[in-house]
Amino acid sequence: MQTKHVAYSILELAIVSKGQSLLETFNHSLKLAQAAEKSGYKRFWLTEHHNSDAIGSSATSILIGKIAEGTERIRVGSGGIMLPNHSPLIVAEQFGTLGVLHPNRIDLGLGRAPGTDRDTASAIRSDFYQAAMSFPNDVQEIQNYFSEENASEKVRATVAEGVNVPLYILGSSVESAHLAAKKGLPYAFASHFATPQLFTALDIYRSEFRPSEVLEKPYTFAGVNVVIADTDAEAEFIATSLYQMIINLLSGKRDYMQPPFEITDEFKELCQHPAVQKMLKYTFVGSKATVKKKVESFLEETNVDELIAVTNIYDGKARIKSYQLFAEVMQELNTAAVV
Repeated sequence: MQTKHVAYSILELAIVSKGQSLLETFNHSLKLAQAAEKSGYKRFWLTEHHNSDAIGSSATSILIGKIAEGTERIRVGSGGIMLPNHSPLIVAEQFGTLGVLHPNRIDLGLGRAPGTDRDTASAIRSDFYQAAMSFPNDVQEIQNYFSEENASEKVRATVAEGVNVPLYILGSSVESAHLAAKKGLPYAFASHFATPQLFTALDIYRSEFRPSEVLEKPYTFAGVNVVIADTDAEAEFIATSLYQMIINLLSGKRDYMQPPFEITDEFKELCQHPAVQKMLKYTFVGSKATVKKKVESFLEETNVDELIAVTNIYDGKARIKSYQLFAEVMQELNTAAVV
């Protein structure tokens, strides 16, 4: 049985469905955030990805501003900014500005992956792989820019100094777990696609955690894919768009999110491929009752403090409904939790 209250949040990729414009995609992201706010979600984080037909969240900080402007209470932030793609000074200035415009509502999640393919990573920054090695130093540099003490330094992010923008370390392997623990920062693991090292990373973070000024004890997130509909059969049908997206990703095919379709024997076989199964290990598809059981089991196994849900499906209305049903699942589990 779940024994504590677990927060629930959204990770948004601004998925572009076939036949949908980018403007329609961005407006749907805002509608989703507004619905999420009403359903009790804690945060709405946007990812940074590049060179993908299906993902519109490449100018992450700009979309964060749009979402924050159109909502009132929900925390809005990055899940994450891929720091090796950027100057720490510019990141501090952008998020300091967001923090001034939307006080106490902006999160800055930081990752070290490129969020794209090798060629695009090199186009963004020719020395990307060297920059990735300086990730710990760059995180510290951002922390310095946000501190009031930095006012006496020669180089300053004046719009960030003293602004309340919490930092989070994101990871898809164990390296970032060591860093998050050392710096005493919250740690979010991308288990919605990087599944093998989830438990190892959580163990490392918890065992090595050092209390800091911002966090007294470990705080963990885990990403999960969620598709909920009225029935298991309807959810499985809707989820074919997600399965196809993953198959396309693994085969190097760039395309928009495709409409759902009737499952064939050939498609079933493709979905059983070990690479697909590994990536979608923590994917919960079904009716509300079915998903509730799967989520409860996952929470018992991981003991995370917050779930960050990813629902990538074709139809916008079905997507919002899935997130609303997931909120009901979490509210029921939290109500039943033994504190």
